[in-house]
Amino acid sequence: MIRFYFHPTPNPAKVSLFLEESGLPYEVIPVDTSKGEQHAPAFRAINPNGKVPAIVDTEGPGGREARVFDSTAILLYLAEKTGLFLGEPEDRPELLSWLLFIASGLGPFSGQAVHFQHAAPEPLPYAINRYRREIERHYKVLDDHLAGREFIVGETFTVADMSAWGWLGRAARVLATPERPLAGFPHLERWFAAVERRPAVARAKAVGTGHSFKTTIDEEARRALFPSNYPAA
Repeated sequence: MIRFYFHPTPNPAKVSLFLEESGLPYEVIPVDTSKGEQHAPAFRAINPNGKVPAIVDTEGPGGREARVFDSTAILLYLAEKTGLFLGEPEDRPELLSWLLFIASGLGPFSGQAVHFQHAAPEPLPYAINRYRREIERHYKVLDDHLAGREFIVGETFTVADMSAWGWLGRAARVLATPERPLAGFPHLERWFAAVERRPAVARAKAVGTGHSFKTTIDEEARRALFPSNYPAA
C-alpha cells in the first residue's frame, strides 16, 4: 500500500496521475499546506523539507516501509517498483535528462512565476519579467522537442510526460493567460491535449476532491506557505 501525502497542487498531481495510470493501491492523506500541516513533526519525519508530495510505501525494498519525497524521486521510485512508464532501456538517458529539465527548470520557474504574479504582496516588474520570460523559454525548448513527436521520451507515455503534465496544467496561471495559454507553443499544446484525453487524467484530477482544503490566503496561510519570508521563531 502507498500512503500518499497530498495537496491539490502541480507536484502532487504528477503522483496522482502515476497512481491512477498504474492501478497501484494507495491511500490519500491530505496535507493542508495553507494551514501549515506540512510543518508538523509527524510530516517532517516523512519529508524533512516540509513539502508535498511524499509517499510511504508499506512494502518497500526488502519488505520494509520506505519513505520517498520530491515528486521526481517518487515518479522514478514507483516506475522502477512497478516496471511501468520507464520507456525502453535505451531511452534511459533521455528520460533522466527530461525529468531533471522539468524538476530543475520548468517546475521551479513556473512556481516563481506564479508567486510573483499572484502571491507577492506588491508587483515587482523585474521579478515578473524574469520568471515569465524564463518559463516561456522552457516552454519553447519543450515545444521544439515535441515537433513530430507524440511523447517526450521514446515511443510510449512515460513519467516524463506525467511530470511535465503536472505543471503544464497550470499554464494559464503561470502565464497569466486564461484563454489558450499554450497557443504560442503548438506542439506543446497538441501534446498536452493528448495527455488530457487519457482516462486516468480525469481520475487523477478527482484525487482529494472529497477533502475541504483551505483556500483563503490570510496571514496564517502566508506564514505556512512562505515561512522563509518571516524571522525564525
